[in-house]
Amino acid sequence: MRLALAAALVLLTPAVAAAQEPVAPEQPPPAAPPIPEITMTAERVHPAGHRSIVLRGRSCLLRGTMTPVPVPVPVPVPATRQRVTLRIHRDGRLIRTVHARVRRDGSFSRRVPTRRQGRLAVRALHRATPELGAARGPKVAVLVVEPYAAEGARGPLVRLLQRGLEQLRYAVPRNDRFDSATGRAVMAFRKVNFMPRRYDADRRVISMVLAGRGAFKPRYPDAGHHAEADISRQVLALIDRGKVVATYHTSTGAPATPTIIGNFRVYLKTPGTNVKGMVHSSYFIRGYAIHGYYDVPAFNASHGCLRVPIADAWRIFTWLRIGDRVITYP
Repeated sequence: MRLALAAALVLLTPAVAAAQEPVAPEQPPPAAPPIPEITMTAERVHPAGHRSIVLRGRSCLLRGTMTPVPVPVPVPVPATRQRVTLRIHRDGRLIRTVHARVRRDGSFSRRVPTRRQGRLAVRALHRATPELGAARGPKVAVLVVEPYAAEGARGPLVRLLQRGLEQLRYAVPRNDRFDSATGRAVMAFRKVNFMPRRYDADRRVISMVLAGRGAFKPRYPDAGHHAEADISRQVLALIDRGKVVATYHTSTGAPATPTIIGNFRVYLKTPGTNVKGMVHSSYFIRGYAIHGYYDVPAFNASHGCLRVPIADAWRIFTWLRIGDRVITYP
C-alpha cells in the first residue's frame, strides 16, 4: 500500500511542476516599415500658362524629396542608401527608366536630356526596402519644343517669345500668334544684337529672349522723354527718363541721302498720309521726320527720314510730343 502511494506521488510531481511554470507572453509581429512621401518638381523650364516648356537639346532638372513617415523610435529612419526610380514617358510611351540616389536630407535630383520633341511625363517610384515601404510619387510633365518660330506659328513657344520680347521692351503683341507684328519685333531684336536681319526666331534669338538678354540700352538716358535712332543698327527706341518704352525696326537715310546726325526737337506733327506717302509724321529738322511708310527694309533706304512700319506709326506719333528730343547717332 505504501509502495503504491509513493509511486503515485512520483508520477504527480512533474505534472504539478509543469502546471506551476509561467507561460511566455506571445510576441507582437514586427512593425511594418514606414511609407515615404515623395514630392518632385521640374527646374530649368519655362512656364507658359499651365505648361512647362523646355527647348529641345536643353536638359531639365528634376528635384524632389522623399520623407519617411514618423515612427516612434529614438533614432529616425535613415534615408541613406535609398533611391527612387524615375520612369520617363514621351507622348505616352515609356522611353527610359533611371534611378536617383536619395541623400541624407531626403532630397534627390536627376538631369533629364531632351533630344526629341514631345510631351515628357516622369513619375518617381520607391521600391520597398527593409527600412522604407514602397511609394508612388506625383507625375511631372514637360513639353519639349523645337526652338524655332516664324510667320504663322502658334502655341506656347510663341507665347513665351512674345512675353519675353515685351519684357525687353520691344513693340510686340500678346496674341499667341507669330504674326507680322511679332516678326517686326524679332527683326528689331536681331538688329539690336547684331544678328542676321530676318523676321524669324531661331534658337539663338529664342534662347536670349527667354534668358532676358538683348534689350536696347539708351545712349542718352538723361534726355528725358525722347527718341533715339541708332543709324548703324537701324533701330528706333522711345525712352522716358532713362527707361526704354518701346524699340522698333526702322530704315534711315540711304547712302546718297543720309539721315542727319545730331540732337533735335520735334517741331511739327501732321497726322494722316501726305502726298509723299508719309504716314503720321513727326518732324524734327526741316523736312526730316519720323513717319510710317509702306516700305521699311532691313537696311537704310529712305531719303533721310526715319521710316517705321505703318502699323507702328500711330503709336509713335501719339507718344512723341512737340519739343521732345530726337537724337540720331551713327
